Amino acid sequence: MIPYLHLGPLTVPTFGLMVATGLLVASYILQADFQRRGIQSDAFLVIGIAGLAGIVGARLYHVFESPSELFANPWPLLISRFGFAWFGGFLGGLVALLILARREKIPMLIFLDACSPAAAVGYAIGRIGCLLSGDGDYGVPTTLPWGMSFPNGVVPTSERVHPTPLYEFFIWILIAYVLWRLGARFLPQKRPAGEIFCAYLVLTGIARFLIEMIRLNPRSFFGLSNAQTASVASVLLGVALFSVLLRSASAQPRS
Repeated sequence: MIPYLHLGPLTVPTFGLMVATGLLVASYILQADFQRRGIQSDAFLVIGIAGLAGIVGARLYHVFESPSELFANPWPLLISRFGFAWFGGFLGGLVALLILARREKIPMLIFLDACSPAAAVGYAIGRIGCLLSGDGDYGVPTTLPWGMSFPNGVVPTSERVHPTPLYEFFIWILIAYVLWRLGARFLPQKRPAGEIFCAYLVLTGIARFLIEMIRLNPRSFFGLSNAQTASVASVLLGVALFSVLLRSASAQPRS
């Protein structure tokens, strides 16, 4: 693997490079979604702010997963370039998007619908950074022909393991495609705002739950990893919100 690129006197972490690439690509996708929805907003500013908030949230969530280590030696953990939690990134980005929706005077659910495909693509590309850096996000040992070892990774292993970041890349790209197509289908039908966001919560929650079954993360709640617990919460929230949207739609008088 290639944790760093050495360009003359510069040393560029491949994880950071792919995160930046993911944010850039997500910005173009969000701009396209804004255009088809007739939303006047700067997608690059939105993704930039939400991306930074997501990175901060992912870092904080990760360090608070091990509070004893954090309080014993907080500063190195807080400023480390490695160790980011998916659900923390989701929460940080979501809070930023809610604030931005209010600031831009765009209905919140419409805004979240538009951001969902872009968020999925940004996450997918960021996972390639995990693969290149070998940061320990890989899975359990495997004998499958596509198993990979990371002897030069940030968290090295000489065993052939499941390349789970690669799995996530393909799964999240597929989720992004499904969300984009749902948007194209729902917009002419004047469907209730929020359905795309609900699909995002449910699909990404299921995907991450399944990926965690072959990850090395420790188990805590009822034999689930922290990420699996967060995934269950994501799915339940998506289903609950979708139920609310259906009830609201059915309560509307028909013309």
